[in-house]
Amino acid sequence: MKRNRDRSAQLAAKCDALKARLVAAHEAALLRGRTKVNATLLRQDGSYGFPDYVERGYYLDRPFTCKDCGKQEVWTATQQKWWYETAKGGVWTMATRCRLCRRRERERRNEARRVHLEGVVRRNKK
Repeated sequence: MKRNRDRSAQLAAKCDALKARLVAAHEAALLRGRTKVNATLLRQDGSYGFPDYVERGYYLDRPFTCKDCGKQEVWTATQQKWWYETAKGGVWTMATRCRLCRRRERERRNEARRVHLEGVVRRNKK
């Protein structure tokens, strides 16, 4: 037969496990549509301030208007995490173009670079 001390320890362990599950479920519910920030992965910019997402501790989906076509878009929390932490984008930057306009701008820039380099090569051959 179990002693009261053993039963108390067993109940306390069950209670702690339940509390841990509840806290984890609560945190998961709070972070739906949000992504946690890992501030150690952000690019250092020498600023004395911190962006709002660092102080908050998570990224939020941010709506924006494409500056080229005027389309309403959403910069998702996952995209922000990739931009700031993986691609090491500037911590004070924000999305300004939709995906299609970014692709067009990239192609325009590459074409301009190609034309410029062809001109340099032609000029150097003379």
